Amino acid sequence: MKQPTILIVKTGDTFADLISSYGNFEDWIRHGLGVGKEQVRVVNALAFEPLPEPGTFDGAVIAGSHAMVTQNLDWSLAVEAWLAPVVTAGVPVLGICYGHQLLAKAMGGKVDFHPGGLEIGTTPITLTADALSDPLLQGLPPVFNAHTCHSQTVLTLPPGAVNLAENSHEPHHAFRLGHAAWGVQFHPEYTHAIMAGYIHSMSPVIQALGKDPAQVQKQVTDTPEAGQVLVRFVALCNNGHMAH
Repeated sequence: MKQPTILIVKTGDTFADLISSYGNFEDWIRHGLGVGKEQVRVVNALAFEPLPEPGTFDGAVIAGSHAMVTQNLDWSLAVEAWLAPVVTAGVPVLGICYGHQLLAKAMGGKVDFHPGGLEIGTTPITLTADALSDPLLQGLPPVFNAHTCHSQTVLTLPPGAVNLAENSHEPHHAFRLGHAAWGVQFHPEYTHAIMAGYIHSMSPVIQALGKDPAQVQKQVTDTPEAGQVLVRFVALCNNGHMAH
């Protein structure tokens, strides 16, 4: 059976010290997907590498970024314009953090800074009733831990989007659009060590918000259920039942 070709759209780089220890965003995603290098095609959006036509890949993951969607950077607008026809064609798409927000904006949602500020660390995510029958999230525990790190949010979901997950900070932690496009605000690709590295790198920012980085660090745990999202996405791309 032919293995699916998963496109990873690279929208930025992580901190230099994390790259030297753990690799970059695209490496974390590929590892989380559980697929070999030959199954993945990385397109660097920042370098304006051409984004392939729908039909030439089986699924696409839009990665996280240290950029902000509201900056409307040229490369980001190019990904946004490319996303709409991919979603319309029914190709499976998974947007993570920045990718989640970009997917929402591309399809008519509203993205801006979160009124509650930065969400960072390991936090419980609660599934909505609609997630019980969702192809990607059904069968996950009703509440599970996930790693988070975001200052912006999807303030308004795109028309027709189904909200799938939330917590006390973030009302839109996951959504589905149509049959095959998902956004997750949390990071299924982060490991315990990567989350700890982010908290360490962002300690001054956390302190400026009046929070104790040591306390945030103490709450970091493994997040196997959140990690399932990437494995399940590959299975959906493999089935191909949504793409036709």
